[in-house]
Amino acid sequence: MKTLVIGATGSIGRLVVEEAIRQGHQIRALVRSEAKGRGLPKQAEIMVGDLTKPESLGAAVNGVDAVVFTHGSDGGGKVASETVDYGGVRNVLMALGSKPVRIALMTAIGVTNRTGSYNRSTESHDWKRRAERLVRSSGLSYTIVRPGWFDYNKADEHHLVFLQGDTRHAGNSSDGVIARSQIAEVLVHSLTSDQALRKTFELVATKGPAQKNLDDLFGALDADPENGIDGVRDTPNQPLDDEPQRVKDDLRTLASNPRQT
Repeated sequence: MKTLVIGATGSIGRLVVEEAIRQGHQIRALVRSEAKGRGLPKQAEIMVGDLTKPESLGAAVNGVDAVVFTHGSDGGGKVASETVDYGGVRNVLMALGSKPVRIALMTAIGVTNRTGSYNRSTESHDWKRRAERLVRSSGLSYTIVRPGWFDYNKADEHHLVFLQGDTRHAGNSSDGVIARSQIAEVLVHSLTSDQALRKTFELVATKGPAQKNLDDLFGALDADPENGIDGVRDTPNQPLDDEPQRVKDDLRTLASNPRQT
């Protein structure tokens, strides 16, 4: 598949680029400048654009079969949580128009935890969850992955566990750990797995070796409700009626866009 990687120069994005190339995909990497793209594998097609500037994204999405979102606002506070974590997803989905692409979106474990100190100070969880809702409302084929804490796993902790309901809200590594390389592997594999369609899950690892058959793990998950905006078994603690009008408008626009999936 011709796959656009969003956040391609980040710690997960770089691994997604490498893993996707290994799996035989044609990779297009969105970067903010040519200089940022120089460290990526030579097989990657470099496209310069800015997630916060919709007018810069048309060429990047042209002709792609799939999009992998690995971007993040990196501690930019409430404004960046909206403009990058959420706005980046919105702008790419809008730029795609009616193109029938496959989506893999990375958010975070604990994304439904609205009362923790991290979300209260950054609103990052709220905006990432709104980005998830955009993807579900878009009519596109998707997989949403909520990883645990990056690279806190021990050398013998690579046995993958897929969870649903987002019930781990400690706000530290006790919620679950996962290697960055395994996040990349799961995101890329989801693009071509029928078992991963319309699945939202938390991704962690426990003691033991990694499994070879990811389709079995995807297949054991419950799919999100059709025409729903939240993940299956998510706590209904972010009512749509209470959401900002601009978010409601974005959801309505994407839901009304005719797509072929």
